[in-house]
Amino acid sequence: MKKLKLALMGFGNVGQAFAEMLLEKHDEIVEKYERDVIVTVITTATKGKMYDPQGIDLVKTLKDLEKTGKFDENSVTDVIEEKLLAEADYDCLMELTPLDIFTGQPATDHIRCALGRGKHAITANKGPVAWYFSELRDLAESKRVGFFYETVVMDGTPVFNLVEHTLKMAKVTEVAGILNSTTNFILEEMEKGCAMDDIMDRGRKMGFIEADPAMDIEGYDAAGKVTALLNVLMDAGITPDQVDRKGIEDITIEDINDAKTRGNVIKLLCRGTFDENGNVIATVRPEEVPKTDMLASVNSTTSVISITTDLMKKNSIVEHEPEIAQTAYGVFGDMLRVIELES
Repeated sequence: MKKLKLALMGFGNVGQAFAEMLLEKHDEIVEKYERDVIVTVITTATKGKMYDPQGIDLVKTLKDLEKTGKFDENSVTDVIEEKLLAEADYDCLMELTPLDIFTGQPATDHIRCALGRGKHAITANKGPVAWYFSELRDLAESKRVGFFYETVVMDGTPVFNLVEHTLKMAKVTEVAGILNSTTNFILEEMEKGCAMDDIMDRGRKMGFIEADPAMDIEGYDAAGKVTALLNVLMDAGITPDQVDRKGIEDITIEDINDAKTRGNVIKLLCRGTFDENGNVIATVRPEEVPKTDMLASVNSTTSVISITTDLMKKNSIVEHEPEIAQTAYGVFGDMLRVIELES
């Protein structure tokens, strides 16, 4: 039986959840696609690297991490990451490393190397799509391999797939939504009168507010997401530093209460549309939204995206309070697209 060999760059929460999903669905994949999927490479910044061209034992690896927080020392390799990327035996790279929203690196170089070798590439990291999408898309096309990125916005929610497969010949004219769950949660809790320190403590305990939440609060994460959306859906050719960005760092409880007197709530909204010259312009900023508007009902860690097209007008997708499984499924779904591409 033909194998699909995966290289996982990064093996944090998403990588481990994906590995568990792959183990759970392994037999079903074999039955449906007649394809055996194995992982031959895993690299991490803190736990080391593993390489086995015959397939890494994922069951043992996950158990080792659960017990000790690290890989079995007998399984690790001292081969450097760049050499593994350039020479290891794999068919598809999964880029799962942490985001650098200011450069898109080193994730972009990882993908560029894999595509250059004629390997498929999947990314859960929005940086490459926000900074270098057109280059990577064109490289994948020239090498006749897949480049997939469903997870970079709204986890595994099929935003890109929706447009590509079900809105054929419909031109996207506008994108708008709430894409950063952290700021949505913070604004909602502020409206309830909760103290900021308490909000941050609860968010960190729940696992979605970072130790340093500046990337979320100052709108950088939202800017990266809207850039990725616009590059893919509207061929914008922009980068995150071109987004007119303002976060919620200056929003006060007084601002929220003033909005309430007008029947409004404050949300951090992302927008992208064409200007009079046909160029795509992108914004991220807090805006007052009437409580009667659908966006006002998007609460807690829920996200929403509205896509307007010339033929199908406005369609909205809501992702309700996602957990790590949704992100893992986005990567898993992209892997199935790779299998189908090779069928």
